[in-house]
Amino acid sequence: MTTWRAPEIDRSHEPLVADERTMLEGWLDYHRDTLLHKCAGLTAEQLRTASVEPSGLSLLGLVLHMTDVERSWFRQRFAGQDLPDLFDYATDNDADFHAAAGADAETAFAAFRAEVEAARAATEGRSLDETFTLTRSDGTRTFSLRWAYVHMIEEYARHNGHADLIRERIDGVTGD
Repeated sequence: MTTWRAPEIDRSHEPLVADERTMLEGWLDYHRDTLLHKCAGLTAEQLRTASVEPSGLSLLGLVLHMTDVERSWFRQRFAGQDLPDLFDYATDNDADFHAAAGADAETAFAAFRAEVEAARAATEGRSLDETFTLTRSDGTRTFSLRWAYVHMIEEYARHNGHADLIRERIDGVTGD
């Protein structure tokens, strides 16, 4: 029986000169690929390895979290698609991260890729100036698709920094 390992990734490069939409999509794809690159070659058990106590943050938890964030910002909020949440946050604000302990890694990676493709489809041909309104505990605010792209790039960049440290703890691999 072969042990499943996170697949190697041919990471896309960010565009150096491009129009705004191509630049935003290119940087987002670069960061999506970077997260998968940090996971490449690891077993499911390694992907579940927590960073450092008391944190339970793991690479698999980051993949689950970003799958949910892709769905939330692009499909549920921006495109208004009536989709169920991937995790039950009613009693656990970090349900996505905590789900890693019992998640099937191969299934989680397939779900991530599917959600990225669905996010691309939800935004294809839509104006960066198109807006959506969101009511949260801090009030009702209007966001543009442009804002969602910038936010997602920021979200990935922050979590990719976490992924660097977790990966180094697992097997000493470092790099961008």
